[in-house]
Amino acid sequence: MKTVRIGTRGSALALAQARLLLEFLCERGISSEIVPIRTTGDRIQDRTLAEIGGKGLFVRELDQALRAGLCDVAVHSCKDLPMELPADLPVLGCSARENPRDVLVLPA
Repeated sequence: MKTVRIGTRGSALALAQARLLLEFLCERGISSEIVPIRTTGDRIQDRTLAEIGGKGLFVRELDQALRAGLCDVAVHSCKDLPMELPADLPVLGCSARENPRDVLVLPA
């Protein structure tokens, strides 16, 4: 049986989201593994997104890994996706939204 390779950024949030997919697949008897991929947005931390190329910096390397066959699916936070998605890499699924009121607000 083929193992589904789940590409994701290496951040704590991205890995947690990828683990949700891994657990979902495993519960259905589908072998899967997480493939962490370091993106330009992860590497360049000393400048704003606008200075280094915009939102796509957190998904570009994941898109390249999908096209190269290094992973079978990629897990993203919607906040990281650019407004225009590549036609060859459609969004295939979206997890249920958690409670949007789960927030902590502190004084500045």
